[in-house]
Amino acid sequence: MEENQATMGNVKRIYVEKKAPFAVKAKELKDEILSYLGIAGVKEVRQLIRYDVENLSDETFEKAATCVFSEPPVDLLYREEIELPEGSRVFSVEYLPGQFDQRADSAMQCVKFLKEDENPIIRTAVTYLIIGDITEDEFERIKAHCINPVDSREVGMEKPQTLRTEYEEPADVLIFDGFQEMDKEELRKLYDSLGLAMTFKDFLHIQNYFKGSEHRDPSMTEIRVLDTYWSDHCRHTTFSTELKEIEFKEGYYREPIETTYQSYLDTRNEIFEGREDKFVCLMDLALMAMRKLKKDGKLQDMEESDEINACSVVVPVQIDYGDGPVTEEWLVFFKNETHNHPTEIEPFGGAATCLGGAIRDPLSGRGYVYQAMRVTGAADPTVPVSETLKGKLSQKRLVRGAASGYSSYGNQIGLATGYVKELYHPDYVAKRMEIGAVMGAAPRSCVIRENSDPGDIIILLGGRTGRDGCGGATGSSKVHTESSIETCGAEVQKGNAPTERKIQRLFRRGEVSRIIKKCNDFGAGGVSVAIGELADGLTVDLDKVPKKYAGLDGTELAISESQERMAVVVDPGDVDRFLGYAAEENLEAVPVAVVTKEPRLVLKWRGKEIVNIERAFLDTNGAHQETSVLVDIPEKEDNYFRKIAIPSVSKKLEEGDVKGAWLAELSDLNVCSQKGLVEMFDSSIGAGSVLMPYGGQYQLTETQVMVAKLPVLKGKTDTVTMMSYGFDPYLSSWSPYHGAVYAVTESMAKIVAAGGDFSRIRLTFQEYFRRMTADPERWSQPFTALLGAYDAQIGYGLPSIGGKDSMSGTFNDIDVPPTLVSFAVDIAQGRDIITPELKEPSDVLLQFWFDKDDYDIPVYEHVMDTYGFIHELILAGKVKAAYALDSRGLVSGVSKMAFGNKLGVAYEKELKDRDLFENCLGDIVLEVTEKQAEELFAQKESDDKAAGLNFRKVGTVTKEPVFTYQNVAISMEEALEAWKSKLEKVFPTKAQKDTSEVASPLYREPHVHICKNKIAKPTVFIPVFPGTNCEYDSAKAFERAGAQTITRVFKNRTPEDIRESVEAFKQDIEKAQIIMFPGGFSAGDEPDGSAKFFATAFRNEQIKEAVSRLLQERDGLALGICNGFQALIKLGLVPYGEIVGQKEDSPTLTFNTINRHISKMVYTKVVSNKSPWLSMAELGKTYVTPASHGEGRFVAPKEWLTKLFENGQVATQYADPWGNVSMDEEWNINGSYCAIEGITSPDGRCLGKMAHVERRGQKVAINISGEQDLKIFEAGVEYFK
Repeated sequence: MEENQATMGNVKRIYVEKKAPFAVKAKELKDEILSYLGIAGVKEVRQLIRYDVENLSDETFEKAATCVFSEPPVDLLYREEIELPEGSRVFSVEYLPGQFDQRADSAMQCVKFLKEDENPIIRTAVTYLIIGDITEDEFERIKAHCINPVDSREVGMEKPQTLRTEYEEPADVLIFDGFQEMDKEELRKLYDSLGLAMTFKDFLHIQNYFKGSEHRDPSMTEIRVLDTYWSDHCRHTTFSTELKEIEFKEGYYREPIETTYQSYLDTRNEIFEGREDKFVCLMDLALMAMRKLKKDGKLQDMEESDEINACSVVVPVQIDYGDGPVTEEWLVFFKNETHNHPTEIEPFGGAATCLGGAIRDPLSGRGYVYQAMRVTGAADPTVPVSETLKGKLSQKRLVRGAASGYSSYGNQIGLATGYVKELYHPDYVAKRMEIGAVMGAAPRSCVIRENSDPGDIIILLGGRTGRDGCGGATGSSKVHTESSIETCGAEVQKGNAPTERKIQRLFRRGEVSRIIKKCNDFGAGGVSVAIGELADGLTVDLDKVPKKYAGLDGTELAISESQERMAVVVDPGDVDRFLGYAAEENLEAVPVAVVTKEPRLVLKWRGKEIVNIERAFLDTNGAHQETSVLVDIPEKEDNYFRKIAIPSVSKKLEEGDVKGAWLAELSDLNVCSQKGLVEMFDSSIGAGSVLMPYGGQYQLTETQVMVAKLPVLKGKTDTVTMMSYGFDPYLSSWSPYHGAVYAVTESMAKIVAAGGDFSRIRLTFQEYFRRMTADPERWSQPFTALLGAYDAQIGYGLPSIGGKDSMSGTFNDIDVPPTLVSFAVDIAQGRDIITPELKEPSDVLLQFWFDKDDYDIPVYEHVMDTYGFIHELILAGKVKAAYALDSRGLVSGVSKMAFGNKLGVAYEKELKDRDLFENCLGDIVLEVTEKQAEELFAQKESDDKAAGLNFRKVGTVTKEPVFTYQNVAISMEEALEAWKSKLEKVFPTKAQKDTSEVASPLYREPHVHICKNKIAKPTVFIPVFPGTNCEYDSAKAFERAGAQTITRVFKNRTPEDIRESVEAFKQDIEKAQIIMFPGGFSAGDEPDGSAKFFATAFRNEQIKEAVSRLLQERDGLALGICNGFQALIKLGLVPYGEIVGQKEDSPTLTFNTINRHISKMVYTKVVSNKSPWLSMAELGKTYVTPASHGEGRFVAPKEWLTKLFENGQVATQYADPWGNVSMDEEWNINGSYCAIEGITSPDGRCLGKMAHVERRGQKVAINISGEQDLKIFEAGVEYFK
């Protein structure tokens, strides 16, 4: 049967489906339906992308059909309708109106490259064909699995007459007539009808203000703006509630908690002597240690400013620009952000904007954000879908969707995610935890901090405004139940990473950042808060705010939280210059507000004032709130430190089964491998990651800190930044006080174990607690956690200079575990960093631990002595590897150290069974030589400094890959199987079982092409399109090799922009000898396929001709890496050597077999010397290089494969470290045919390869063994000499 429909109107429809061998998404969905949903009757699943297109000429549509919407080698194209097989069911899914559709947006941009003056309208949907014998109920369950009602909806199969949307003209903003005079009952009724986040007390406060000060009734916009301004999200109202009566329950641990409270009160009196305006609240408690340490002179490096951006410290940095080192002052920024509520209801968008929001804070402070950490909390994702709570998404969908969202955003914007960890605890079923923490930096000379003066202009920069995110700030502050999920859709924003990347490029330019007086990002609360916070007096013209679509009213324009927007204050004389710079970076920028003398926030819409409020009233943050606190005391009997942390391990030990306990430990959710999750995140971009997430020859030792080189644009530096986290939800559930103390201690221990100096650490905290109510006992958790954090800060003399609180972790009657995560940041030198994987057989393992007092609190002095001693050993080069242990003990930490190089460990026979598994939170294990160990024990006898320390020998490293203890032996394979298998179904690491060997014949070319047009310093042209993110690394690699570079952004906001850019590209190519297509995500690798922007733009006749002249007449070279390789192959430059486009049988690159992004170090073997690019690499040698891609699988018909090998056009193949080539996904990471990683044009002058050879440098990826440098850039420059 055929789908029955006439071709209506002017709308053209096409369906695009991956050919069967490449249909990895459909295959994955089928597997999920069978195994996860348990629906056995499904025989086949097909997934098609549907494009509806209007307002596009037939000629352009035909061109676009095979180069924008589909790719002939891997896609099938159906026009207007699809044939539905017998017994099949079909449904289609589209985004809700107002949600950002990156696929449609990218398709529109791409089509305009073909003909710049066309204005197509494009809509997309995904169509699912389910074939098999299933019931109606099963079909509904499949639909529910594929559709999240918060951002998507089912859409029919009939084609619309038109795609044009008629937007109703919005009504004028409502005025609440009679508001001033309403009695309490009437006011309450109005309050209840508005669904506000503020309290009724706040609402009364507003009535008093309008009656007493303004003598008028408020507008709807004013109420919504105040609700946003005073939301917990924006103004931390819970944290600012006055704590009146503090009562402590009885219990053994009352003493230390009450003593700390008294210490806090004493410090308060010292700091606030004689001040009546200050009161006890959680915010005051969170800041008090920092105030005290600052007063005591222990916070000299903090940058202070009026701007509300990220934490920043001033760091002296030595940079060598070629004439020896010079010292410059830099600002180092760090920030943590949560998006728990949005991620809970829409995992992809919520997690993506979590990272987007974290980036925007340092970015608004003019910092270039270069590394991110992701710490999340979830319930068990391995449980069957049937156990999902009503009103919730399943844990598996949450954890996978959130990981996809966060990684998609970070990977697109070009941010190295240096560390990823998911914590599992049953109570995160109440609401997931999604934390992003980022590092940023900028030369201090590029950051101007000035106040806004009357007459200054505020420019809105970046994305446009839509309905997405209306009420996000208030939404995250509201109560959540099973019915609320259906009404929250508009609160979730969709991220647009390529736009934020453009802002990063703009702000990284010193000439731009130096004319910015002040800047604020559009986080919670939209225009009203972002612009409202920049000056006391402001007039904002909402009619000038660029809109995504028509029909938005004044209130929506005022509070929409659409992403990727910045508000920038500039002097009136600098406006045109700033707008010019923004245009160069392809960014929309519009002056929308002016700073006024009178301290009032005024918003105008349609020429009328819809908001006019005194700054002083806004700043009251609502009515003063008060509460009492009843402090719970942890139960002595439940002492977490006296227990074996994992119940299954404890049970096995009681049964005397040490081996069983060992394997249970390794397969515990909080110990087991998360490699399949971590590899989704690009960890190497920026060529500055000192540590890869997994190290050793087998990349199996997980690192505990993220370390990155400072991102200097020119020159070299050895300065690195370090970040770690500390937190154990099980410890905090027993005692939030101890949980916070040990969170700080654990974050310090990890820094020390990697070579950092604990005494220079700066902290930032993430608080996440159940919802507070009028019940005084509910306030106990955050109160005691902050007391613990206060005690640790004072004890260690280390201040927390930032933080973020989220106080809505409740669903019905379930609360999240009391959460205070400590992030520790340190500045160090690259030469001092050590890595955790075990290095040499016969080395000795030493365990160091610190003293605790009677109440299980670390003796802070002793911790500092211990960590200080270890730091000195590391600086002296006496430690080969170190690992900070956690509450799961010795076995867990030492096993992870051993996995990376598959070395065994023989544990000391004197150890008791319990010693292997007991709580070791804060302990550190060191790998030292036998001689070094003897010297340390001798030193303990003779030296006062060492005498007071606790350490013992716990094991010896063995060559034999076996773990032994007394009569127990566990092989490396057994241990790895236990460690790897637990989460394999949630975050798979392999999709194919094939491990067959692949031939890798070496091709020797006696006559490598020699350049006829010699030039001493060749010029390299590097084009930048929306989504490109490797241009900095690529330019740096070429400049280091002796070339000069031209990097140009292709502007495409208007037809005129496109024409100008084509002309500029043509001229740049005429000047160049080399074209380099850099990596990135060509507009998010949409429409469904990589590098379409490059490939479409370079088909332009003028550009195509310029490329042809460079290659054919001037003997030039072309290089494409990752997304750039995809561009070369889609243009035909490889394998054909000229721009010819793709035919149905052309070689191409498609989705990785595992159907996700893969980021890891890959080993590649050089198998041909035909290319001038490989003239400095050794034929037959295997090199190690970072790879990071979602579509790197090289596929081609058999005839092409034979031809490529015979011609010597296969340049490199994926291999293992020893040069063996196979189909094993461990090494051939994307399932490429014949394990092909790079190919060339017939004469070798065009080279395309997937792995990022530009991401290298001194002290980069130091936990990976092997030669990293193929000298490709040097060879390219040498060719012209």
